[in-house]
Amino acid sequence: MTTVQVPGSKSVTARALFLAAAADGTSRLRAALDSDDTQAFRDGLRTLGYQVTEAGDDWLVDGRPAGPPAPDADVYCRDAGTAARFLPALAAVGHGHYRFDASAQMRRRPVGPLATALRDLGAALSFADAEGHLPIGIAANGLRGGRLRLDASVSSQFLTALLMAAPLMTDGLTIEVTDLVSRPYVEMTVTMMGDFGVSVQTVGNTFTVAPQRYVARVYDVEPDASTASYFFAAAALTGRTVTVPGLGKNAMQGDVRFVEALRAMGAEVVVEENRTTVTGTGRLSGLTVNMRDISDTMPTLAAIAPYADGPVRIEDVANTRVKECDRLEACATNLRAMGIEVATGADWIEIRPGTPRPALIDCHADHRIAMAFSVAGLRADGLVLDDPDCVRKTFPGFHRVFGDLRREWDLTGQHG
Repeated sequence: MTTVQVPGSKSVTARALFLAAAADGTSRLRAALDSDDTQAFRDGLRTLGYQVTEAGDDWLVDGRPAGPPAPDADVYCRDAGTAARFLPALAAVGHGHYRFDASAQMRRRPVGPLATALRDLGAALSFADAEGHLPIGIAANGLRGGRLRLDASVSSQFLTALLMAAPLMTDGLTIEVTDLVSRPYVEMTVTMMGDFGVSVQTVGNTFTVAPQRYVARVYDVEPDASTASYFFAAAALTGRTVTVPGLGKNAMQGDVRFVEALRAMGAEVVVEENRTTVTGTGRLSGLTVNMRDISDTMPTLAAIAPYADGPVRIEDVANTRVKECDRLEACATNLRAMGIEVATGADWIEIRPGTPRPALIDCHADHRIAMAFSVAGLRADGLVLDDPDCVRKTFPGFHRVFGDLRREWDLTGQHG
């Protein structure tokens, strides 16, 4: 059995940074993820005037419930969707002039639904270039709150940003969501808001947050479930056993449910209180699976699908087309380069069994594509990543840890 220590969750770290910044007092975030995305969020807070200091593996955040201390700031969000979507909502409840920009990759990703909602709540917001995309400017004078309707079918991050900002609004906020993707991420948000002292009332797809104050605290960041998927898939693919501590029955992240897909394909899965273990059985079955709520793990499943004994069809993942890249198409293109038969639709991909051939994997500067096809390389000679360093977005040490795993399992004769 191999035990893999997975770094802290990007999603949890970003939310914890926001909540700590909005809280009254100083919070300690233990085992926070230190990667490009979370550094972008941390540095964005600093640019907004918050004090964020590092203490070993912990981050200390001095909160300010009134909003950003800086009256004027230019925030660069790099490639981080969480920073680009959460920080404008935090800025809008404050008082000042704030501008947000990001990389070309992040500029392509939409922020329109969030911007529309902030405008409806009274924020003066402008687009410097394309409507609905960064860069944006906010002339903030606090938000009264009230009630709004929101389409969160493209990204649940729009809803999360508004929920976390809601208790800082004068009248609180009620959000009626017309369509929602990745609901487990919203459930995580609600749970974490509760951990920082704020309650959310949920009835179906309507969320109500009264005016409240966040309370600073010591907060433990759990391991990243999306990152764990690569190691669980590696075990299922090679017939080995992998245990990830810190992710168990009470894990907040919906992506822990990726192991259910592996179980349906024939792997043995044991979920305990504080750890999860996957053992490959030497056989992977084809399946049809809806991954709407765990779509960040779609590339992981797609990358190992050629090794199943029947077609693997992944459905309801239209939102993966507007991530760091069009992930559905990126998976299809790379699998075809490997000689695998693939069909796609607007929100689905179907992969037929096959024997991969050597190929150059186009990562599209997307960490999840790079890590997913690294797993495929465990059983395929000659898979080469064109941009291996893009993993720094969420897991800078991935290739070192994955290389250790290959050596332990004596798979070093393969090339991935």
